[in-house]
Amino acid sequence: MKRVIQTLAALALGGAIIGASIVGFGLYNVSAGEGHFPGVRWLFHTTFQQSVRLRAPGPEERPDDITHPDRVALGALHFKSACAFCHALPGQSQSATARAMEPPPPHITDAIPGWEAPELFWIIKEGVKMTGMPHWPAPGRGDEIWSVVAYLTALPDAEAQIALTGEGRGRARCAQCHGEAGKSRNSYIPRLDLLTPGQIAEALRQYRGGQRASGIMQEAAAQLSDSQIAALAQKYGSPKAPQRQADPAPEAESSGARLAQHGSGDVPACTACHGPGRRADAPIAPLLAGQSQAYLEVQLKLWREGQRGGGERAKVMRKAAQDLNDDDIEALAAWFSGLAAE
Repeated sequence: MKRVIQTLAALALGGAIIGASIVGFGLYNVSAGEGHFPGVRWLFHTTFQQSVRLRAPGPEERPDDITHPDRVALGALHFKSACAFCHALPGQSQSATARAMEPPPPHITDAIPGWEAPELFWIIKEGVKMTGMPHWPAPGRGDEIWSVVAYLTALPDAEAQIALTGEGRGRARCAQCHGEAGKSRNSYIPRLDLLTPGQIAEALRQYRGGQRASGIMQEAAAQLSDSQIAALAQKYGSPKAPQRQADPAPEAESSGARLAQHGSGDVPACTACHGPGRRADAPIAPLLAGQSQAYLEVQLKLWREGQRGGGERAKVMRKAAQDLNDDDIEALAAWFSGLAAE
């Protein structure tokens, strides 16, 4: 028994010395041009697969609206802007640079088979070490990640891809998401024509600086200059939003209308700042009337969970939303979205 222990100890010491030599003297060639030793690629890929399957969320966390066309379209546009450089789009070939990576990123049509939606969510959220696959840049924005998963699980053919994102490579244009003149028809994307130029400019600066978390908008705003932000804000914003907030609210008896207009013991009246019938003296808050229900629900949940930042108003909204339950949020979003947008 003693000899066995001595043998095992000697093997362990020998292995440690070999490992230290490989690391300390740089004996392992890390050149991407050389590739891995035989068997190493299999070892890494198998480790990757098993790690994802162990840690992926359960199927119950998959949202019910994962197949919604608006969610698919939002994911497609972001994928074109941020992911297609490595993985390409359906019907397109990968760039020479992407193919020269080690390991090479799989073409998007080859990357999806074999993975379930929760596993794709985990990969996009967490990224993968030593592959060039980054983690999602905005913590707490699972709603955005699920939109990318929605696109991947409904991966279209080349013709459908063009219908979703337009022809060619490169970043999606602002209007492809937010609509011409800012009048987005996608229920997961805000209408910019309901915001003032100042509100749009402030949001873009916060996305650019990382004070406001969004993996989609941080990517879109990262390289915008101050002059570009000012031009975009003037192009898409409307100076008439504050005037509309002063209009009287229509009569309604729904739970959303009562909560929005009168609040509760723990929740202040939303309309005091956002209108209609606005009466607060604080800086003009965004106009909510006419924004989509899905978008408003997401934003209220982000406020409630402390995941949305951006200036002094963030403190006010986090406090206002912290006592809202899911039914309250649904009712508020339904009432505001049902108000006339024009």
